[in-house]
Amino acid sequence: QAQLVESGGGLVQAGESLRLSCAVPPRTLGWYTMGWFRQAPGKEREFVAAISRIGTTTYNEDSVKGRFTISRDTRKNTLYLQMNNLKPEDTAVYYCAAAQSGDPSRVASSYANWGQGTQVTVSS
Repeated sequence: QAQLVESGGGLVQAGESLRLSCAVPPRTLGWYTMGWFRQAPGKEREFVAAISRIGTTTYNEDSVKGRFTISRDTRKNTLYLQMNNLKPEDTAVYYCAAAQSGDPSRVASSYANWGQGTQVTVSS
């Protein structure tokens, strides 16, 4: 199983930016679809963005609307989520996950491997 380790969370003010990172084992990015999900207290886990092994991306447009960008660096074995113009409603624990599906799935049950999560808190 792929071991995923997120980092980069923190406390920021509304309008600021953060970049989340997810360290993955070698070759993972070339074999798996990678996704970012988030979960706020008392809410369901929510899809944020995903990137397939060939680089196709998909986003939760209703929630992130061009503010977030998913990317990867295969040389560094790292997945990223660049988050700009953060809002208080973006406050959540953010998780990266890996799936063996060919397409960038939006469904959490498609992902078999999950990181431990990193907290993002946005103050107003």
